Amino acid sequence: MNLSDPIADMLTRVRNAVMSGESLTAMPHSKVKVEIAKILKEEGFLENFDVTEGEKPGQKTLRLRIKYIGERRERRPVLTNLQRVSRPGRRVYTKKQDIPWVLSGIGVAILSTPKGIMTGHRARQLGVGGEIICKVW
Repeated sequence: MNLSDPIADMLTRVRNAVMSGESLTAMPHSKVKVEIAKILKEEGFLENFDVTEGEKPGQKTLRLRIKYIGERRERRPVLTNLQRVSRPGRRVYTKKQDIPWVLSGIGVAILSTPKGIMTGHRARQLGVGGEIICKVW
């Protein structure tokens, strides 16, 4: 199945899993998705992630374990929302001084920069701008 925007598909799968209360979601593997998953894990939105062999030989699957807080009945997801900013039809770029703050620093902006995929905070430290992939809070 060909997707025109695989990153939006990843964010939608995570959003749907959070809304339905699932703790595990799977999607086709790509290097960009793994980098985004690493950032989400470092920022505390995911418990863990792993790459496994898919159903077909040579096809890999990325599995994400979503983090929840609380006991069984009062369980709430750490991840409240994900928003895709830059899309294939409308790319959104930012300068280093204009990197957005998400909910006054509570959330995270994920950027694709010349130095790799990183958070907005890290991009500010390194003094680089880039394409705003998404916002997470």
